[in-house]
Amino acid sequence: MTPPATILAIDDDALFNDLLREQLAANGYVVRGAPSWEKAQAWLKEHEPDLVLLDMRLPDADGMEALAALAPRYPVIVLTAYGSVRQAVEAMHRGAAEYLMKPVNPDELELAVKRTLGHARLKERLDVVESSQRRRRKAWMVGESKALREVSRMIDAVAGEDVTVLITGESGTGKELVAREIHERSRRAQGSFVTLDSCTLQENLFESELFGHEKGAFTGADKLKKGLIEGARGGTLFLDEIGEIGPAIQAKLLRVIETGEFRRLGGTKVLRSDARILCATNRDLAQMAQEGTFRPDLYYRLSTFVIKLPPLRERKEDIPALVEHFLRNHDFSRRVTKEIAPEALDVLMRYDWPGNIRELRNVIERAIILSGDSPVLRPEHLVLGTPQQAAATACTLSFDRPPTLEELKEHYFRQMYERLSGKRAALARVLGISERNVYRLIDKYGLKEKAEA
Repeated sequence: MTPPATILAIDDDALFNDLLREQLAANGYVVRGAPSWEKAQAWLKEHEPDLVLLDMRLPDADGMEALAALAPRYPVIVLTAYGSVRQAVEAMHRGAAEYLMKPVNPDELELAVKRTLGHARLKERLDVVESSQRRRRKAWMVGESKALREVSRMIDAVAGEDVTVLITGESGTGKELVAREIHERSRRAQGSFVTLDSCTLQENLFESELFGHEKGAFTGADKLKKGLIEGARGGTLFLDEIGEIGPAIQAKLLRVIETGEFRRLGGTKVLRSDARILCATNRDLAQMAQEGTFRPDLYYRLSTFVIKLPPLRERKEDIPALVEHFLRNHDFSRRVTKEIAPEALDVLMRYDWPGNIRELRNVIERAIILSGDSPVLRPEHLVLGTPQQAAATACTLSFDRPPTLEELKEHYFRQMYERLSGKRAALARVLGISERNVYRLIDKYGLKEKAEA
């Protein structure tokens, strides 16, 4: 359940301040009053309001200057008994969300508060979506295997409970998809689903992304930045590859999970989190805890509820459904309808899939390219494993003696080149290399005169 919004009312009129607090408290808000700018600043050093109500005439400060200091950090509703059109325009220019004249109509105030808080939360969610670069969601997991049904049963059991969950499994098994499914089956489904990959950032940048930072916290921190844990308020924060984070952040994460409290980088103010935390890893955290590379107390907290995802080689009966899903839902701009030949499906069923579902998706997408205008994917369109491994499974290689590795590479490249009619972009995608390297290999193997312009 989302906690009530906290409102700070800055007004030197004691009677009016009491009336504001009484009215807003009756509507479910937590209201604090400050009779001066000095008192307000002292309170703000220790607390974080969701909204500020600001009188334009304070005994110890100019209202516009106070507004300029508050607006970059909090939504502000301006209140004044001496208003003018010019003042209203200036207040909005300096960042005021609303401008109300005293005496304030109670219904008008309540509407302004609801509208301002709603806009602030919407903006926060949009900012989070942008900063976390949320990918377009696809169907979560496809198949009817016993292993998959067990995963779904565990999701059903834990989704409605506001507890931390650890999702384990090899790379490519769909850990983020499971986290999204937990979020969407939970009471927080209307809130944001925010992801942070623990592998992609240096430790100090990861800490800044997670907890946020104050202005001046480090070189380049020229303004306050709220972290993803604040952006996930009322929703879910998914920390991928949690086994990669360092000891210092492990300690801070443990504090968040146990107490709900955290500080921004460079800050002293204690903030409270209202985000459910889900974590994922492809590493053995129990072994890491024994070796001293992962905090045992954090591991014990995370392992309260664990969902282990099976590798694809242990749920091969789901491969036909997955192949059909990828054929119908690939990302290519030119939509094509393809089928898969039984003998090609048989090849896929015999393969062990070290890259799991992610590898299967890539294989199907490459096969769609390699099949060209053919409506059917056949074994010769399948590129399994590395280019060297693929040469043995997807290409016909014929040598009168044991070939060298370089000969295998050249033969494989020439076959792919012929199949794709020299299209450099398609070659780069299939081979997993840059177009510049494709061009270099075309030149190296004497195919330049045949290459596309």
